Amino acid sequence: MREQVTDQPFASLSDVEACRALLRGGSRSFFAASLVLPKSVRDPATGLYAFCRVADDAIDQGTDRHLALRDLQHRLDRIYNGEPLDNAADRAFADVAMRHGIPKAYPQALLEGFEWDSHERRYRNFSELRSYGVRVAGTVGAMMAMVMDVRDANLIGRACDLGVAMQMTNIARDVGEDARAGRLYLPLDWLREEGIDADAWLASPVFNPQIAAVIRRLLAAADELYERADAGIAKLPAACRPGMHAARLLYAEIGHELIRRGLDSVNARAVVPWPRKARILADAVIAAARSAPALSGDILDEARFLLECTTSTRVARPSRALAYDSGPARRGSLEDKVVWLLELFERLERMDRGDGLRRGSA
Repeated sequence: MREQVTDQPFASLSDVEACRALLRGGSRSFFAASLVLPKSVRDPATGLYAFCRVADDAIDQGTDRHLALRDLQHRLDRIYNGEPLDNAADRAFADVAMRHGIPKAYPQALLEGFEWDSHERRYRNFSELRSYGVRVAGTVGAMMAMVMDVRDANLIGRACDLGVAMQMTNIARDVGEDARAGRLYLPLDWLREEGIDADAWLASPVFNPQIAAVIRRLLAAADELYERADAGIAKLPAACRPGMHAARLLYAEIGHELIRRGLDSVNARAVVPWPRKARILADAVIAAARSAPALSGDILDEARFLLECTTSTRVARPSRALAYDSGPARRGSLEDKVVWLLELFERLERMDRGDGLRRGSA
């Protein structure tokens, strides 16, 4: 991999705004959580997540997944050669990767996870499923940590925990949707322990106490990872903690909502109502002020391959960095921040009803 150093950023402010518009329409939870990140982190995080979102959509929505993967590999190679393709997401991610020294191994592992999806791979046990989660989501958490200038391997490991936990929540929420598309992510040994034949169930997916037990077990595993991630979030730069607590709490609440609905993600998809999301964001601001719990537990074995290349990567910052500007800084008391979050979600609710959200108002 050639490390690109340049006097000019790859991305423009208009590229960042285009990425923000993409996430506003298609990744509401991330968009909401990102709004309580500091300005110095919010826009590079937007560029990072937009590239991941575009890559994910290219695989999911394309007619030829293998061709889409080859195209994504070509795009990634160009990004790390300092020659991103002429689109906002690629330019924005190239800028983020250069400025924050993100090793190519991280997005490369993300593409490997997409390749596993293209082969409709199944997972014999929870360790194999965690390996998948590390690639498609833990990598994003690790890259987000590096955007926040975190280089400590233990903290990056906790960011990976958070990403894997979110992926486990997504899998638990989407069991029926995935099954109807011919996909099965639940660990095969867990299914066998409940007396479920994977092929027979996939041919005719039904909700029953046995599948509910597997979903509950997956959510419990996700909660353990969320708790591990809490210690890492508490050691992030202070201005970053509310946004990352928000992301953690918003995703965990999906699992809690699924439990309230009796764990039936075969016939319906759990959605957290906007008013509850507003309360969660307020809780995130409060949680960010608490003292940090001690780091506990080793780095996931399935994630160690990522961390081997982290500490040796030099950060190559351009002498004329992109001057990010995401609107006015949010200062003031804790109560002021909570009030602002509640007002924000009133606007987001209007957007959901079709009233629209004014450009730049958030």
